[in-house]
Amino acid sequence: MTTKRRSSAERQLHAGRITYAVLIVFTMGSLFPLVWTAVAASRTTTRLAQTPPPFWFGGNLLQNLEIAWADANMGVALLNSTIVAGSVAAGTVAFSTLAGFAFAKLRFRFKNLLMLLVIGTMMVPPQLGVVPLYMLVAELSWTDRLQSVVLPTLVSAFGVFFMRQYLVQALPTELVEAARADGANSWRVIWHVVLPAARPAMAVLGMLTFVMAWNDFFWPIIALTQNGSPTVQVALTGLGRGYIPDQSVIMAGALLGTLPLLLVFVLFGRQIVGGIMQGAVKG
Repeated sequence: MTTKRRSSAERQLHAGRITYAVLIVFTMGSLFPLVWTAVAASRTTTRLAQTPPPFWFGGNLLQNLEIAWADANMGVALLNSTIVAGSVAAGTVAFSTLAGFAFAKLRFRFKNLLMLLVIGTMMVPPQLGVVPLYMLVAELSWTDRLQSVVLPTLVSAFGVFFMRQYLVQALPTELVEAARADGANSWRVIWHVVLPAARPAMAVLGMLTFVMAWNDFFWPIIALTQNGSPTVQVALTGLGRGYIPDQSVIMAGALLGTLPLLLVFVLFGRQIVGGIMQGAVKG
């Protein structure tokens, strides 16, 4: 009887042809924008305007990449985006983990009310705070400086809520109380108990935050300039200027701005997926 149940479960978990077909279709659909960007970056604007458009690579990729690199000052922009996205991701993970632990396991007055206020800030459109935020940045003489983009986004309501929900399930209250009983202070509890338990969620939150900070355009285009300290998204706006924008060069610049994200995912994707699965098993 047990053997029959086991074979039945194995048949249910085995992927059939329809499953593979659906996965292939979704994979091709997900990869098509990236492949098309590379194809367009290897062609000329004249060829892109023709009908039908090209569906295979041309011979102008290196030339268009060199033009985009020089015109958009991509070297400085990539460095600035790395600093901004890395700082925002590190700050968000650190502060959100501490706040999430406090809301999940500590007892203090008005905890539920404060958590509701944190969640409520997620419903406020960010456009409403642009004018007072820019006035504050200008008062501090931070315009066109990277701290004007980093400091306002060092913590997010989503990160606090995400870490709080994870730690409620993944971190037993008894474990924290046992560490307290052994004489551990708050920082030792955080370092030896909270951080190891929160590591999977921290990896996921860090990756999501890094991607969001890298792709952020609305606030950086207001606080930074292309000739000062641009991020990648701000630098790419300079490629679209002119009476007739060179679409192939714009696509080459977009490809340059996308490659670092692909590299990050290739290097850390396995750890992030492993962290998600580890968190799922713990939950």
